[in-house]
Amino acid sequence: MAQANAPSSGKPLYSNGYKATVLGLLLATYTFNFIDRTIIATIGQAIKVDLKLTDTQLGLLGGLYFALLYTLLGIPIARLAERWNRVSIISISLVVWSGFTALCGSAGSFAQLALYRFGVGVGEAGCSPPSHSLISDYYAPKQRASALSIYSFGIPLGTMFGAIIGGWLAQEFSWRVAFVIVGLPGIILAVIVKLVVKEPPRGHSEAKEHPLEAEDVVVEPPKPAFSLANEFHEIWAVMKTLFGKWPVLNMILGVTIASFGSYGSGAFVPSYFVREFHLGYAQVGLITGVVAGFSAGIGTLVGGFLGDWAGRRSAKWYALVPAIGLLIATPIYITAYLQTDWQTTALILLIPGIFHYVYLAPTFGVVQNSVEPRRRATATALLFFFLNLIALGGGPVFTGWLIDHLAQHNFNTPDAGGLIDTVLASFGRHADAANFAATCPGGVAPKGSPVELAKLCNTTLAHSSKQGIIVSLCFYAWASLHYALAAIGMVKHMKERSVAQG
Repeated sequence: MAQANAPSSGKPLYSNGYKATVLGLLLATYTFNFIDRTIIATIGQAIKVDLKLTDTQLGLLGGLYFALLYTLLGIPIARLAERWNRVSIISISLVVWSGFTALCGSAGSFAQLALYRFGVGVGEAGCSPPSHSLISDYYAPKQRASALSIYSFGIPLGTMFGAIIGGWLAQEFSWRVAFVIVGLPGIILAVIVKLVVKEPPRGHSEAKEHPLEAEDVVVEPPKPAFSLANEFHEIWAVMKTLFGKWPVLNMILGVTIASFGSYGSGAFVPSYFVREFHLGYAQVGLITGVVAGFSAGIGTLVGGFLGDWAGRRSAKWYALVPAIGLLIATPIYITAYLQTDWQTTALILLIPGIFHYVYLAPTFGVVQNSVEPRRRATATALLFFFLNLIALGGGPVFTGWLIDHLAQHNFNTPDAGGLIDTVLASFGRHADAANFAATCPGGVAPKGSPVELAKLCNTTLAHSSKQGIIVSLCFYAWASLHYALAAIGMVKHMKERSVAQG
């Protein structure tokens, strides 16, 4: 599968076929990562009704409660990955998060489900930092955005499979069965990854020459002696690059703000289709799954390959491709959610993801190319710490809180005006206002309630969900601005990094 050659041959240590196999297994791992991470959005409405939750609580389960330990543990796990076997870290992590996902199906309360979601976050913290580092050692700098786009294709794939399978299982069986069925297969994949994937030498694919050995022999420079002082020095060195260099800083701000809007709106899109159009969970899972797999999948791949292609002409395109894509996607998304039938909404949603998701791979490529080989897992962990604590931790909570807040206003003011007027008016005080959450627990009127109340509860929640999603989508335009700013100085920055690593 792999081949070793003399240094004069100019051929890589690992064959293209073996590298494709490794990338495929890492893609499968990331797909399971996102199945387990995002399935709660698909079956969230069933959980909300069963456990009588608010949308803020759903946002906490899908966001902050997952992201907190996920981000905090990402950095120490990444530092471990700079010294220890990255394949082992990925395999162990996969077992942990898959097990906790299955345990979510046994939760009998919000507190128990929150505890298990913390566990999922603990496991998933060991996925992307070592994976990005591995991919960067298997693929040369000018191929990294493309390779990372294939790895990042796990996001739409995982979202698609999680939506389709989770929705069908929730409808045919229960949301509890859905958690168990999607969680357990990850343990089998963990064994395959450990047995097949080899640990490459650090910096193997850099421009400079490296000694070539047999596939199962790893030759690396000596590791620096471990000390807390050195660990903090390494983290600080990476932070200075990520947050002290104008182009990289704005790329990180762009991916964080775009992800805030994406995680926030995406957490409630499946529930919106149920609330607004009264569709079944299986049908909603199919709709959102196909949209994610098609448009987001194409966008993710296009972003990496287009970024590498255009980046060979000028490095500024690593920033301009995401800037243009996000700016185009924003009004198309908003138009989709202004439609009055689900068929039109679904058809329009097939378009914007092609432009939206081009931001992922170029961002990851720039970050990986901006640091030394033994700092790459750390760079990904710091990026994800900043990105996920704010975006994944805050996005769903913000949108859930906004929907609850708007529902309270719309419940007492059914004839409220447009979106902007409603948002502004909702922050006014209403001393005699009825409490929406208490009157409509779980967004549904209690059994035996008048028909008028049941209808009001339903229309209020559906309308407020639409408004909350649209507000969250507007973050894409803000992110586009930061990507445009990142283009300033990008050529100079990438030339400096090329000289430093050459």
